[in-house]
Amino acid sequence: MITLLAFVGAIALLVVFHELGHYWVARRCGVRVLRFSVGFGKVIYRKRFANSDTEWVISAIPLGGYVKMLDEREGEVAAEDLPYAFNRQPVLQRMAIVAAGPLANFLLAIMLYWILFVHGVPGLKPVLGEVPPGSPAAFAQMQPGETIVSINGETIPSWEELRWSLLELALRQGEVRIEARSAQGEPLFHLLDIGGLEAKDLDGEFLDKLGLHLSRPVILPVIGKIAKNSVAQRAGLQEGDRILRANGVAMQHWDELVEMIRTHPGQTVRLDIQRGEITSSIELVPLSVAESGPKNSLPGTRKTVGRIGAAPQVDNAAWQAVLTEVSYGPFEAFERSLRKTWETSAVTLKMLGKMVLGEVSMKNLSGPITIADYAGQSAAMGVAAYLGFLALISISLGVLNLLPIPLLDGGHLLYYVAELVKGSPVSEQAWEVGQKIGIALLGMLMVFAIYNDINRLISG
Repeated sequence: MITLLAFVGAIALLVVFHELGHYWVARRCGVRVLRFSVGFGKVIYRKRFANSDTEWVISAIPLGGYVKMLDEREGEVAAEDLPYAFNRQPVLQRMAIVAAGPLANFLLAIMLYWILFVHGVPGLKPVLGEVPPGSPAAFAQMQPGETIVSINGETIPSWEELRWSLLELALRQGEVRIEARSAQGEPLFHLLDIGGLEAKDLDGEFLDKLGLHLSRPVILPVIGKIAKNSVAQRAGLQEGDRILRANGVAMQHWDELVEMIRTHPGQTVRLDIQRGEITSSIELVPLSVAESGPKNSLPGTRKTVGRIGAAPQVDNAAWQAVLTEVSYGPFEAFERSLRKTWETSAVTLKMLGKMVLGEVSMKNLSGPITIADYAGQSAAMGVAAYLGFLALISISLGVLNLLPIPLLDGGHLLYYVAELVKGSPVSEQAWEVGQKIGIALLGMLMVFAIYNDINRLISG
């Protein structure tokens, strides 16, 4: 229910803002708006206010919306109403009306980011964990425990900002100058080589290839929560039990225990545990669970892993020590929200370009199922995460609609630019051909996106 409500709420907000952009500029230009619809298809609710030409409706398919304007191309228009028809407006005004929708999405993103930056954005401190030998980070002489202060002069307040900055630099293969602070507080400077990153690396966690890992508190092999009717509960494990050994192998970290359980599905595992002052042994058989394969495996490839239904005991104080909250004053927050929106738009456009060129996998395309899933996850994480999700999707919607594809706002702008150049409107035949091409392109994009969504569901 949370996922459904979060998805419907997100789509409604983004569509209303987008269409309000078209509506507001159209009214400023003297164009008569006949209908403002949230959703497509059959109308399920309609409202017309007194002394208004516009019918406000909610339609059955909540995956978009539209603003219907008076237009001779869509029906007969009375002679006295011709001055209010969209197609009778000067080309620059028509361009402004069309561009207003995507611009409204960018303005919404700026507003949402401003709220987040003023209120405070939770995140993780940019402190390095393990630096694998032979990695670019190791060659740059970066050490565990360092706190990243800035990249190319830009302050890095959180691990999320570090990842975003490096993604942007990786897309344009820029030089990476890193200022850091050692665990003892000494200033450090590094030159990080990201030239070895390939486009395919950007599909996944590219920081791993650079040798950059987030420092996390050590989680000891101590049982925290146990799922009801799970293997762990039936075997007699209790909260607070410390796992000393698994199949005779000493357990120092929770991850080691997880790996032992995962690699023994359906097989007996002997656990030596300490409960208070008493040491004892128990045997259990991890449940066999199908899980998606490695990142580079074929779509749908699955493997079987073991699970027992137990979670670790977490030291909340240790985790609080690695958390941070980034906030700014109103004016600096506005400047940063402008920059964040611009940078996110540029990265989105670059990623789309690399998909078209085949340099980045089309698996990065997401459809309504994935968007709904992310909406639910971000809503469950809190208001800040949900607002950040809304801002990101609003930018994506703005960028997508500006692509020069017929049917989209960008395609209409392309026609109007051609009209400016040639001095006369594009022919009806050209419009019809363009519409067919647009339908075909958008259809293929939707098929790819939905296929990716279904594949993610199948492969976990």
